[in-house]
Amino acid sequence: MSKTVIMDHPLVHHKVSLLRNKNTGTKEFKELVSELATLLCYEATRDLPTEEVEIETPVAVAKTHMLSGRKLALVPILRAGLGMVDGMLALLPAAKVGHIGLYRNEDTLEPVEYYCKLPEDIAEREVIVLDPMLATGGSAIDAISQIKKRGVKNIKFIGIIGAPEGLKRLQEAHPDVDIYIAALDEKLNENGYIIPGLGDAGDRIFGTK
Repeated sequence: MSKTVIMDHPLVHHKVSLLRNKNTGTKEFKELVSELATLLCYEATRDLPTEEVEIETPVAVAKTHMLSGRKLALVPILRAGLGMVDGMLALLPAAKVGHIGLYRNEDTLEPVEYYCKLPEDIAEREVIVLDPMLATGGSAIDAISQIKKRGVKNIKFIGIIGAPEGLKRLQEAHPDVDIYIAALDEKLNENGYIIPGLGDAGDRIFGTK
């Protein structure tokens, strides 16, 4: 049974508040997205398997636990998802990184794919899809569908801001995917933007607004 986790932590609330502020500049915005990705990664990896090992400390031998080798891959949805990669790799340095490029048709609000490059052994890996904004849900749904076509069985989605409409669509389209977001907002407006949201995450990360 998949689950949806909306983060409830003071650090997450604080950093999301700073992200929302229209006066937060590109450098700080980028750093906040990366930091939130790290915090979300911590929560999303609670179920990673471990094995007991013996470690020789400077004082004695300790029985302790280490990750038992589950292979991971990160797949950011271009371009905004790129802002989350470094924060994830801070905790998962051995993860491979694929990329899926989607843009939203401004008339239909549906995603249009223009790029897809995934690790050759993607089917053997647990995949974490990254996108700061879960608005209509179209991009996340399409990206996960593309990944499933490569034989991947274990997929999670990590976002920062979600809208109820997009969350519901993603849950219905991919009921086997665990979803982790930092905040769930009020609604989408008529243009498919999250309200109150934080504006266009890609523009704010890369300074193109």
